[in-house]
Amino acid sequence: MVFFSFLFSLAVSIKLLLATCLFLILAATIVLPLGYFYLKHTYRLERIKRKDGLSVGIFHPYANAGGGGEKVLWVALKALQEKYPQAKFYIYTGDIEFPPVEILRKVKLSLNVDIDPKKVKFIYLTRRRWVEPRMYPIFTLLGQVVGSILLGFEALNQLNPDIFIETTGFTFTLPLFKYLGGCKTGCYVHYPLITKEMLRRVQSRSQIYNNRDFISRSPTLTYTKLVYYHIIAYIYSLAGLCSDATLVNSTYTLENLQVLWNIPMSLVYPPCEVNHLRKITHELHKPETIRILSLAQFRPEKDHPLQLQALYELREIIPDQVFENIVLVICGSCRNEEDSRRVQDLKDLSKHLSLENNVEFKVNCSFDELFEELGKSYIGIHTMLDEHFGISVVEQMAAGLIMVAHRSGGPLLDIIETSEGSRLGFLAKTAEEFAHILKFIIELRDDEVNQIRERARASCDRFSVVKFQEEFLRAIEPIFK
Repeated sequence: MVFFSFLFSLAVSIKLLLATCLFLILAATIVLPLGYFYLKHTYRLERIKRKDGLSVGIFHPYANAGGGGEKVLWVALKALQEKYPQAKFYIYTGDIEFPPVEILRKVKLSLNVDIDPKKVKFIYLTRRRWVEPRMYPIFTLLGQVVGSILLGFEALNQLNPDIFIETTGFTFTLPLFKYLGGCKTGCYVHYPLITKEMLRRVQSRSQIYNNRDFISRSPTLTYTKLVYYHIIAYIYSLAGLCSDATLVNSTYTLENLQVLWNIPMSLVYPPCEVNHLRKITHELHKPETIRILSLAQFRPEKDHPLQLQALYELREIIPDQVFENIVLVICGSCRNEEDSRRVQDLKDLSKHLSLENNVEFKVNCSFDELFEELGKSYIGIHTMLDEHFGISVVEQMAAGLIMVAHRSGGPLLDIIETSEGSRLGFLAKTAEEFAHILKFIIELRDDEVNQIRERARASCDRFSVVKFQEEFLRAIEPIFK
């Protein structure tokens, strides 16, 4: 009897399993395709009924952040408005707490870009938190991938444009707008989602802000993370194939994406304030107070603690009376409360290192305040590892600061030449290297400083706003035809 009961239970289980498999097969072969064609038809009808001429949607969830990526957004928008005056432009943003007038006011004050509020409309997205790293303590990349798709759906449901341009790195929105929305698609890529360096660091079990200590210590977890990264890289490459016009901001980004996407790309350097910054005058002699300017958003990858550590090391290798006249000015914008807490942590670290008298923090300063600080500063410092380009590096060079940046990414490949006779600035990696280079710059003769300054300023023409606008319009033109 027990045996027959077992056989009956087994038969029921097999039937349930077969029914489940049949349901999944039906869903994959009938329900999903029907859903896809229904949505595609719905979005197409929505666009046809609108009849408002050419519409262009630009996806930038952090349009009010005030960083280098936002500089690209607004300068590109201004160029597109001038080239295609009959088109209507929409910005998809998650800055729901800021009205359009306030966003555009900050763009003018912080980024020196004047946008006519009548020529752009904002599509507000309420689910931006889905793409924020804090939402995903584990499998952060995968979480952000899924989150960006959901956020993309919200954007597509609010407006299906004729042309969709992604400008923040959320590449997985491209398939939605291309295949469901039927849009022409383009993207400006600031930083690859997966890079060769990321894979190498995980494989070598290096501890860094995006590779936690408990993972780097475990061979099993390291191997698992490598497999996970390769899977993400594969689906990332499929999403990249959905771009009809792909623009990248640096040689570093270009080299990494060519491996992953294997499609034609245009290298378009970001817009950097050059002309008016080169008008800033500096004394021909070394100032009494040496101001070292750091200009970057308060994000973990910018590695502000390394700057404080470099200043601490510098104190150990120069006379006290010289160090008393050195001030590190850390200037940048905060996107949210997490960034604000990061600023407080930096202030606490400066006190812990007894550097509070030699460090100033300037948060969310206006363009005019930044312009004034560039005129007072002598040295520029930038410490991000694998910085994709480095707009602030170029702008500080154009302003006449002697630049020392991390020996990687854009500063190494595109911006700073270090060979003697044609030197434009300096490169370093560790806190000790930064400290010794700072000491070397402080001790340079005035004529040597002025020669580096003039060469660096002259080299910045290739990164000007005008140059960016010309190259951007040329590269993006195919999807406007």
